[in-house]
Amino acid sequence: MRAWQLAWLLLAIAAAAVGVWRWYPELLPASWTHTLPASPKLGPPLYKWRDAKGRLNVTSTPPADRPYEVVRYDPNTNVVPSKQP
Repeated sequence: MRAWQLAWLLLAIAAAAVGVWRWYPELLPASWTHTLPASPKLGPPLYKWRDAKGRLNVTSTPPADRPYEVVRYDPNTNVVPSKQP
């Protein structure tokens, strides 16, 4: 493979990665989402965890004394547009 072909291939891969990060951030592996800046499409992070009784909790601040999972979401998901007259 020639150097210019390799350069174009790397450029195409980088453009595809930026497109996935920008428009489809939920397709990225969870390990990558902690190291990348948040996509502008996503809302603020939420934290999902279980309390001492095993109940599921979702809060805007992480718990200090137990493991939790960071959840990112698109605030425009399932938004029904207003009806036009």
